[in-house]
Amino acid sequence: MSTFLLEIVTPERKVYAEQANMIVVKGVEGELGILPNHIPLVTPLRIAPITVKKRGSKDEVIAVNGGFMEVRKDKVVILAESAELPEQIDVERAQKAKERAQSRLSQAKQDHIDFKRAELALQRALNRIDVSGKK
Repeated sequence: MSTFLLEIVTPERKVYAEQANMIVVKGVEGELGILPNHIPLVTPLRIAPITVKKRGSKDEVIAVNGGFMEVRKDKVVILAESAELPEQIDVERAQKAKERAQSRLSQAKQDHIDFKRAELALQRALNRIDVSGKK
C-alpha cells in the first residue's frame, strides 16, 4: 500500500512530518478522507482533530485549530494556526480555557464581549481536551 508525506506546520514550527496511508480531516464543507494520489486540492479546515492512519500501527490523532490543507499527489501540507500532538497538550490549561470561554459566552450579551472570539476559544479548548483523551 502506498503512502504520502503529511506535514503539519504552524507559524512557530513544524509539528508533524511523517508518512501516512490516509488522513481524515474536517474541512469547512465537511469531513474529508485523503489517500495517496488524491486529486490536488486546497481547502480551509475547521477546528477539529486530524486522524492519521498508518498501516500496522494505531491511528494518531492531532489537535489542529483551523488553517488550510494543500493536497498534492505525494504530499499533504496542513498550514495550521496551531497544532498539538496529544502528549503536548496541557489538559489543565485547556480545561481552564474552556471554562473561561463558557463564562464569556454566558456573559456575552451583558458585557458585549466578542461572541465569535469566545466561541472559537471554546472550540479550540474542546478540541485539545478531546485529543488529549485519545493518547
